[in-house]
Amino acid sequence: MSFGLTSYMIVWMLACLAAVAIMARNRQRFWLLERTYRRFLLRPWRLVVFGVALVGMVVIAPYSGDPTWDYADAAFMCIVTYITAPWAVGVLYRFRRFHSDLRAVYVALCLWLFSASWSYDLYILLRDGIYPPTWSSNLILSSILYWAAGFLWSLAGSSAGITFTFRQPEWFRMDGPVSYWRLLVYALPFILLAVVMTGAVIVSFGMVK
Repeated sequence: MSFGLTSYMIVWMLACLAAVAIMARNRQRFWLLERTYRRFLLRPWRLVVFGVALVGMVVIAPYSGDPTWDYADAAFMCIVTYITAPWAVGVLYRFRRFHSDLRAVYVALCLWLFSASWSYDLYILLRDGIYPPTWSSNLILSSILYWAAGFLWSLAGSSAGITFTFRQPEWFRMDGPVSYWRLLVYALPFILLAVVMTGAVIVSFGMVK
């Protein structure tokens, strides 16, 4: 592994350790660790969409043409994204709008990058003994999917209809009943984006072959 990639890996590992330390020392600042957030993720429609996405990614992984995409990384990247993306995307939105805690922003960015890229990098390094040559392209693709997932699973019912929960003062405590047909209208653009991006990867590797 080159000196540049070694340095990059050391930096992101230290960044992740710092994020864990911040969360451990400031648990009350992180909705990610609260029971309210877990209940939010366990709403039936979110679990159904997550289940379909997880099965789809795992099933197509070995047939994608990408040798670094297998059952294992497809599964754990989906799971970590589902757990962290609604919170991380919400934190970044709220910082831009409300100038919230910079520590939460730092942790959100680390979770985003770990879910979309660094966990994949580490897995391939341990599996194959080399840092994945696709790390930069994966970072871009997976970040787009992470962003889409964060917005998709942040959809929630409110008195005004369907909105993104991070736009509401109560955030994850605001998750009222929804019309599933109306929800589908709002969710469809994010679902289509994920399908198109995944399809583009499969097509591009097929052309290389």
